Amino acid sequence: MKIYRLFPLVVSLLFACSEKKPVDRMTDDQLQAFADELAHKYIIADGHVDLPERLKGIKFTVDSINTVVSTKKGDFDFERAKKGGLSAPFMSIYIPSSYQKNTDFGKSYADSLIDWVDLIANKLPEKFALAKTPAEADANFKSGKISLPKGMENGAPFGKDLKNVKYFYDRGIRYVTLTHSKNNQICDSSGDTAKWNGLSPFGREVVTEMNRVGIMIDISHVDDSTFYQVMRLTKAPCIASHSSCRYFAPSVRRDMTDDMIKKLGENDGVISVNFYTAFIDSVVANFDLKERRKIKKILEEKKLKVTDTLAQQIIAKYRKDNPDPEIDIERVVDHIDHIVKLTGIDHVAFGSDFDGVDGRLPKGLEDVSKYPNLIYHLLKRGYTEGDIEKICYKNIWRVWSKVEQVAKSNL
Repeated sequence: MKIYRLFPLVVSLLFACSEKKPVDRMTDDQLQAFADELAHKYIIADGHVDLPERLKGIKFTVDSINTVVSTKKGDFDFERAKKGGLSAPFMSIYIPSSYQKNTDFGKSYADSLIDWVDLIANKLPEKFALAKTPAEADANFKSGKISLPKGMENGAPFGKDLKNVKYFYDRGIRYVTLTHSKNNQICDSSGDTAKWNGLSPFGREVVTEMNRVGIMIDISHVDDSTFYQVMRLTKAPCIASHSSCRYFAPSVRRDMTDDMIKKLGENDGVISVNFYTAFIDSVVANFDLKERRKIKKILEEKKLKVTDTLAQQIIAKYRKDNPDPEIDIERVVDHIDHIVKLTGIDHVAFGSDFDGVDGRLPKGLEDVSKYPNLIYHLLKRGYTEGDIEKICYKNIWRVWSKVEQVAKSNL
């Protein structure tokens, strides 16, 4: 090869080597401004936002529309989302484990929450739009709208009929968390005693059918045995839509071990980091465990069930009088760092659990307006613009697209 042909390559390599990370070439003020710029330059996808659960039972009126647009309640509304750059929050169709006892396994309840999300997009078309593919979310972002992709938290509404997998796909569901806090007909939960020792026979069929149809398999909430069995069985990458690292909170079975995170990376999957303080720090996790025991004793003495209205009032007052230890936003960055060290930058994303944790969130990350602050702290740790783009949405988009490709190959 002639020397002059090598010259452009040498120049580009020298430039790449000399280019400094933002933290090495910007002042702190510049870094904060750059973080805000990136939060609005790129799509920010959040793997799990519980807005539908917060809105359930509210009739769609002018007032409730305003609640979606602007409110001081909860962690999400349009105005705060736009301020924070959140442009593709996966709306969680959360099915409490109690619905598993219903004859339809919670299918009608799931439909009601899906209807809510669809109604938001239909009634506020200048602000929100549904998104069933990454391409649709890209188009919505370019037009200034917030996308509302949907994920179902708990596969119980599949019932015992595999046809329901396609049914929920047709309703716009693009990921399904296999179970929630209790074992269901699909698999064992991290919050329960093992029943199936992982996936049930029906659960194995569900995994295969989700691959065939094109729904992302979400392994948040499942027990360890279920996770490893899914990894062996799936033909497509999987996600953990709102999970964290057990390394920082060893008592939390809901979190993922280092080996699980590595296996998910080998699967080309993504773990979307949960912001819930009781999942991300052992001090809060241990405090939470003690407080739960105290609350349980109080309710037993008063002969109340957790679901009773009076019980909810007692719990709310107790939590107010006995607040959690304060955790800083840096702890969330610690989780992201840990995942990157274990499996690389291509396998981590955001999965806040906003509107699903009763405001128990890190200082500096209190609601959806705070993503620029999170990006700022990532930049301070040495992450580049390209890294931020991947964490914000590229990683999830890759998995979502690959799941679509696997489904198409099965046609």
